[in-house]
Amino acid sequence: MPSRRKNPTDAVLKELRAFGLTYPGAHTKSPWPGHLDLAVKDKTFAFLSVEGEPFRISCKLPQSHATALLLPFAEPTAYGLGKSGWVSATFAEGEMPPVDLLKEWIDESYRAQAPKKLVASLSEKRKR
Repeated sequence: MPSRRKNPTDAVLKELRAFGLTYPGAHTKSPWPGHLDLAVKDKTFAFLSVEGEPFRISCKLPQSHATALLLPFAEPTAYGLGKSGWVSATFAEGEMPPVDLLKEWIDESYRAQAPKKLVASLSEKRKR
């Protein structure tokens, strides 16, 4: 099997995955070969690209989706998910994603998908 080539955004992918896994009950989910998406109680809260490929992320943004869609790299998520507030961001090869903004997206998406009890358990320091 040929090895995937490294992409400069692979480090961003790993950083965002590690960030998402700090949330209570968060785990990886692999709906397709090579994918390690972020989920809580088996509900995905961030679809992530595969290492070696151009960076892509999709998150459920019930509060900020309208603002997010104004960004040049964002669009409604395919498969009808966009109608439910899911937004996808795609970055061309060599284009570095805005990590802090995407962490905010992961936070909002986690809070939208996680059970209320887990959201309530987040520390005050983490709340934005």
